[in-house]
Parts: sequence; structure tokens; C-alpha cells
Amino acid sequence: MLIIGIDMGGTNIDGVIIRNGSLQKSVKLQVDHNHVLQSILACLNDLLQDVDKTEIDRINLSTTVCTNAIVEDKVSQVGMILQPGPGLQWQFDRMGGYLRYVSGSVDHRGKLVRDVDLKELEQIKQEFSASPIEALAIVNKFSPRNPVIEEQIKDSFRDVYEHITLGHSLSGKLNFPRRVQTAYLNAATGKSFHNFAAYMREALAKEQITAPVYILKADGGTIDLTGATAKPVETILSGPAASCMGMRALLAVEDADFCLLDIGGTTTDIFFLVNGVPVFEPLGIEIDGRKTLVRAIFSTSIGLGGDSFVRFEDGELLIGPKRAGNAIAFGGEELTPTDALVYLNAIEGRYPNESRLAIEMAAGQADMDSRQLALAIVEKMCGIIKGRIDVTLQKINASPVYTVKELLRDRTVKPKSIGVIGGPAQALAPYLEDSLNIPVACPENYAVANAIGAALAKPTIEINLFADTERGIMSIPELEIYEKINKNFDLTEAKRIALEKTSLAGQALGLDVEQSEAEIVEAESFNMVQGYFGADKNIRVKAQIKPGLLPEGKVE
Repeated sequence: MLIIGIDMGGTNIDGVIIRNGSLQKSVKLQVDHNHVLQSILACLNDLLQDVDKTEIDRINLSTTVCTNAIVEDKVSQVGMILQPGPGLQWQFDRMGGYLRYVSGSVDHRGKLVRDVDLKELEQIKQEFSASPIEALAIVNKFSPRNPVIEEQIKDSFRDVYEHITLGHSLSGKLNFPRRVQTAYLNAATGKSFHNFAAYMREALAKEQITAPVYILKADGGTIDLTGATAKPVETILSGPAASCMGMRALLAVEDADFCLLDIGGTTTDIFFLVNGVPVFEPLGIEIDGRKTLVRAIFSTSIGLGGDSFVRFEDGELLIGPKRAGNAIAFGGEELTPTDALVYLNAIEGRYPNESRLAIEMAAGQADMDSRQLALAIVEKMCGIIKGRIDVTLQKINASPVYTVKELLRDRTVKPKSIGVIGGPAQALAPYLEDSLNIPVACPENYAVANAIGAALAKPTIEINLFADTERGIMSIPELEIYEKINKNFDLTEAKRIALEKTSLAGQALGLDVEQSEAEIVEAESFNMVQGYFGADKNIRVKAQIKPGLLPEGKVE
């Protein structure tokens, strides 16, 4: 099997060719944000020289496009239409200024209680038409159990907006506030991701590549490019997920507790493995202060990297969290940990003499020996990383541990070793080992680990099954399945169907039976008493394809 992996970061675009588990070639080029198409084409051109393009089986991508759009506040203007129904009235802010509530409701069983007011919709349409809204998001509180109102509102706006997000299409979970935030982010990042996807499709067409294209999700699995275009929110934190999967592919992590570090120029991302598999966020990721329903590999970030700003304030040595440009050793103007590593001959800088002079000047001002200052900077950086690891482990171990395989109760995570990638990874590894007092490994291909992780991640899918025996309806919103059931339908049958449908969905993505292994993540059934005439059942089951690496998932 020949797989192409491409990681589109904020600074560089990396590409790899992996054939039957062997890394054949890798490239790293700087991204020209004014000419993104040309950057992609340049990567493909360098990567695919002397390659028979008809042999390409799959192209897997990872990208920070959506994450960067959110963090840099470069999102689209979104029109939000919410129908919370009776009961607790949620208040939402930071929705872009175009938030409207409409009457009508669906109850917790999915029964239509009150239809939407068409006059309200017409008034909203007139208001929105005079605004710079680029996308629409529609969320009804209980739409996963009956999406009729969301679909009805969509029909009213179909002729106005091309990109319309419906809450029920993103998740079957009933957490209304998280579903609202998820729908908003999906609509807000749509334009950015659509542009990226269009550039990628155009580049592949120019290169006459017809292989299927997938993109890494935040949970470490992949989704086809068309599906990701409909749900760009799934690709938030695609980059960190690629880091985690890449390190799993490059390091021997089976059946062990591991801590993984991706040390970039601005931030350091930290991940944990339990018995060789990633720790997961149990509810969904939080980004920019927004709690979502996007399932993700657990990670935490520090504003600390090779290019973090180093200075003294009131006699105290500080590093980060801000970045003031490149290291002096690479043409910048402010002192960084990279400059300290250059001084210590751990990294070869482009301008080593300038870096050395900067260290000597700062050491003189602090009344320190130059080497002593360089070591203090590196040791301080390692100490900050150690501190965050310790705090994060305390948080993880304070509650049951969620992994891709299972929920572990009374399980303490104790990393036996550290894996590290990123620009300064190799140079920093021995200092980290001294600070953390456990073995630290830096894989040979650490510079393109994200692209390797993207290439080797297998497709995943998650479904939510709802059944109401009173209404006689079973639904799986993610697969658009709505079927009739009888009064005897129970939790056991619901689990069987959920596993079967999930596995078949995985096989439809090209996985074989073993690779499409499904598991039950959540399952509940509660009775709805109807007077003296017995009880009907309300059933909910969540199942998923286990995220992981393809069989070729260890790079030689």
C-alpha cells in the first residue's frame, strides 16, 4: 500500500510517502499564505518525483486551518437560529452578533410539541439579508431525537445561504449548550476549510491524482474530505492529533504509559498514552473558551517553545508565553531558548555568532556566566514542561481515565518514558531527561512526525442511536437512519444494531472486518411510565470505530 501524508501547518507544509510501512521520502517547505495553492503544488511536486501516481492508494491530510482561524479570530460571520423550547433558557454570547431565538419545540422524546412560527422565520430572513452573514447555524434543543424543526428552518433559508449547519448532524448527544457552540464553530470555520479543501482538490487535479483523500480529526481518526467539508469542526486540533499519532507510529509505545511532547516554536503540546493508547476528552474539546461536542485526544498546551521570548523581569528569568519572532540565531531580534541551545552547541544556527553575543550580553546584565545563563534558560524551559506534566497528571488521575479502548476506573497513569518531537526536540531531549528523571526518546523522523501520523491514521466513525418505543421510532442521526420499532425493542437489541451499523459504516470507508471493530461507548435505557398501563422505553446508545493506526502503522 502506498500512502501520501501531508501536514498543512501555520509555518510549514510537510509531506511523506509511506509504502507498506516504510518511509520512502519526506519534504518540508515553508507555507506562502498569499499563495496557498502554489505551496501545496510545490510540496506535491517535490514529493512525487519518480512516483507512479496510479499506485497511490490513499492521501491523508492534517491541518491547523480551522484551529488557526479560531485562535486568530479570522472566522466567518454566522447567523445563529436557536429553538430552546420551554424550561431553562440558556443565554449565549460571543456568537458574532446575529443570534435569534424562535418559538416552537420538540420534547425530550422527540415528539413535536409546537411547530415553528413561519412569520418569525420570515422576519429573521429579512434581518439577516441586510447583514454580512456568510453561513447559518440552526439548533433545536432535542433535534437529535427528531430533526424535523431544524430541517424545516433550513428549507426556509436554503435559497439564501449555501452553507447551513444543523445541530443534529454534528452529534447525537443531548448537551444543548455544547451543541450550540459546536454548530457555531462549524459554521464559523466553514469558509476557511472550504478554501483549503478547494486548493487541495485543485492541486491534486493538476497533478492528475485520483486517490481518495482523507483528513485527520481531533480524535486521531480520519474522515473523507467531502465529509470534512460538511463538518469542518471535526478537524479542529487535527494538527495535535497528527502529532500524537505520529509519535505512536515512530516510538515503541505498546502496552506502556507514555507522555508525548510536541515542542514547536510557540507552544508545547502534551499528550498521554495508557497501555499504548491515547487518553481522550470524555465530553469534547474546549477551544477559545468554547466547550464543544468534538471528541478528541486529550492534550494540553503551554505557551512555551523554541522561539519563546526570554527576558529578566525584576531579576527573575522568564520564558514566554509570547513569541517575539524567530530566534536571534535564525534572524530574529529577541533572545529565545533556541539561542541558548545554539550557544550550548546543541543546535546549528544560521547566525551563531549573533546568538552567542546576545547570550553574553544578557549574562553580563544579569551578572552571570554566559554558559550558566544558557543552561539556566534550557533548565527553566524543562522545569516549566515538567511542572505542567505533573499538574496535568494530577488532573487526569483525579477521575476515571477515558481511553479510545475503554473507561479505566481506579487506574493511575504513570508514564515510564517520554517521547518528543518538534524543532528543538533532539537538542532538548537530554536536558529533559535530566529534569524529568525518566528516559526521553526522540525518533529519527521527528521533523515530519505530523505528516507520518496523518498518513497512518485509520478512518473512524461515531454514531448515536436513539429509540422511543412509545413513538415506535429508532434513529441514528449521523447515518440519517429513522426506522420504526415495536414495543419489545430493548437495550440489548439497540447495542447489537449500533455495533452492526458502526462496523458496516467502517467497512464502507474501506476498512476490513478487523479494522472496523466497533465498541459501545455509552448505553442507557429509562422507562417512561404511562399511568397504570405499563411503561415505554427511551434508549440511547453511542458506538464508534476505535481510532488507531492502520496495519502499516509502524514506520521502519
